[in-house]
Amino acid sequence: MNKIIQFGEEVEGYNIPVLNEREIRASAGILFLFMLISLMLIIFRQDFIMIKYMITFFLTDFIIRVFINPKYSPTLILGRLIVGNQVPEYVGAAQKKFSWMIGIVLASVMFVHMVVINAFSPITGITCLICLIFLFFESVFGICLGCKFYKLFKKEKAQYCPGEVCDVKAKQEIQKTSLVQMLIVLGFIAYIFLASFFFNGEFSKKPYDIFGVQKTAESK
Repeated sequence: MNKIIQFGEEVEGYNIPVLNEREIRASAGILFLFMLISLMLIIFRQDFIMIKYMITFFLTDFIIRVFINPKYSPTLILGRLIVGNQVPEYVGAAQKKFSWMIGIVLASVMFVHMVVINAFSPITGITCLICLIFLFFESVFGICLGCKFYKLFKKEKAQYCPGEVCDVKAKQEIQKTSLVQMLIVLGFIAYIFLASFFFNGEFSKKPYDIFGVQKTAESK
């Protein structure tokens, strides 16, 4: 029973239970993709079916992670299959459990509102947006936003954070950002705004079917 219901893995060389950050990022990417598609269906088609399924699956997946065992989470299993050939990046399990408990709270709020009550409101919209932001930062940047709150509620220091961000250290030369680089970013932002201002009329025109594929399909 202890091997089934547990949180984190015992790995040689680590004095606390750990998890594989690469699997977690892959799992977050999977959830983010389908949650984003669900949100797009709501925005453009007023279709709430997929988001109801996704909220249910999301909540179930996180309950399995926190209260049974992360290695039995369906999305983490898929993540393991996807990144199975990559060298594991071990992170402390404690802060991940805290982060996923936040996920359970957010998913529960959405589940009650949209699945049980069958209603939507700014509460569900904001909650869904928060979930998407958390998943995006985890999958794209490897930043666990939920873990950031861990030190606010727990006395013990988090160990084995992704990218060793828990350890105070000076940035290496390749990590530093120069003034020129910052100016390039600002210039690129200005470029985007100018392009949208001067070329919005041209960009908003619907492109024509150069090979007539759509007309051929419609004629059949």
